[in-house]
Amino acid sequence: MVVVKPKQFDTYFFGIVLLITFIGIFAFVSASLGVLAQSTAKFYGLLFGQIVLGFIGGLAGLWLAIKVPYHFWRNHALAIFIITLGLTAAVFVPHLGFAHGGARRWISIAHVSFQPAEILKIGFVIYFAAWLAWTKNQHEEFKYKLLPFAILLGVVAGVLLVQPDTKSLILITASASAMLFVSGVSWKKIIGIVVVGLMGVIVLALFRPYLMNRIKTYINPSSDAQGSSYQLQQGLIAIGSGGIMGRGLGQSVQKFNYLPEPQGDSIYAVIGEEFGFIGSALLVVLYVFLAIRGYKIAMQSRDAFGQYLVIGIVTTLVAQSFLNMASLVGLFPLTGVPLVFISQGGTSLFIALFASGIVLNVSRYEKKV
Repeated sequence: MVVVKPKQFDTYFFGIVLLITFIGIFAFVSASLGVLAQSTAKFYGLLFGQIVLGFIGGLAGLWLAIKVPYHFWRNHALAIFIITLGLTAAVFVPHLGFAHGGARRWISIAHVSFQPAEILKIGFVIYFAAWLAWTKNQHEEFKYKLLPFAILLGVVAGVLLVQPDTKSLILITASASAMLFVSGVSWKKIIGIVVVGLMGVIVLALFRPYLMNRIKTYINPSSDAQGSSYQLQQGLIAIGSGGIMGRGLGQSVQKFNYLPEPQGDSIYAVIGEEFGFIGSALLVVLYVFLAIRGYKIAMQSRDAFGQYLVIGIVTTLVAQSFLNMASLVGLFPLTGVPLVFISQGGTSLFIALFASGIVLNVSRYEKKV
């Protein structure tokens, strides 16, 4: 007989999230010193967005998510998915969405700009977790799992690829694949999904030069050191110059007019330069611990929905973080994804902390026989 007993949320997961976030605040302030050298007003604007909106607001969101019973998200899963999908499509609405860096991925509401795809990632996880929980006892795998997965992913891809936002589609596919595997879909079929996804990326690269350039940069990092390979080259210089112990907090040289977006996508390179191999490796270990603890919470969840929900959220957070770090050391093509809890983006930090709060709410319940 299974007895459900509410308990204190998982303090280990909570502690890891807070530790990474605090490291992120110090790293962000240090990486932003390059901006301070150019514009004091912009520097303080970045601090306000990251610390007030992202960190303080995110902690409030985390606390709220801990208090809200996680079945609330299941009861409103379809509405949440539709709203987040609609927000993502709203980037094409005149005077609401706007383009930056050749992509139309941002909307601005009440002078606050953000990428709605960050919210869509969580909205998709919530709905897909609810769907898989509803079909848990259905034996027709293709009809109830693989076909709905393909349809949902097709709808999401239709909205993301026209922006274009390939990286968010990759992350959503990764989290959904992890949820499918936990639901009982075999490794062979998951590998098949991965193969089809890779083929899709190759086809996209044939029609989108920026994707092809990133693939070429990955294959030959020195091919265009002043062009498509510039960010990778500067990142490797930063990480390499950090050595074992690093230059010290605030002492990065590459963040001044060398690294593109040192407080954003390239912040892991700044961490490597200032804290060395030991500091950057420690950060990798913390994300590994976050994944292990998160998946343990999922396995101890009292029901299928809680299990799938945590699997999806934790995979999204951790996969994005490893994509960021791997791309800056040349182990994966450059993706442009931010480092979770650390990179610039007050809204992204808020969403990551809020999603962590959902995981912590699930952790308040466990199976006991």
